[in-house]
Amino acid sequence: MGDLLDIPEFDAIASLAIGVILAVVTALLAYECKGLLIGERATREVVTGVREIIEGEPGILQVNELLTLHLAPDDIFLNVSLYFDDRLSSVDAEAIVSNLEIGIKATFPEVRGIFIEAQSWTGHTANEQPSR
Repeated sequence: MGDLLDIPEFDAIASLAIGVILAVVTALLAYECKGLLIGERATREVVTGVREIIEGEPGILQVNELLTLHLAPDDIFLNVSLYFDDRLSSVDAEAIVSNLEIGIKATFPEVRGIFIEAQSWTGHTANEQPSR
């Protein structure tokens, strides 16, 4: 435009416009990637849905803790501490864990990694107390 109309200021305006576009794109990318870089939790719908699946499984008395972490946009890691009924055998507990993994991954395919810890509520709360 500067050569065509013999107005060299158009080159400066075009350079400024390109700079503004690059700055806006950089800000948007930084905003979108920040959560993935520092570890963003899963959406409320995923957390609520996973909790409902777990609480619907017989033999589980309580969900002590449920933590999620995005490892990539479509890759969630799930860490769960569960209080199993003491009357369950180890075979029954293993079956429950397998059922939970299958059910959670079928409902939420973005959950790719699941770690389930068996722990009593008293053991869980004792571990949360600061040591002296």
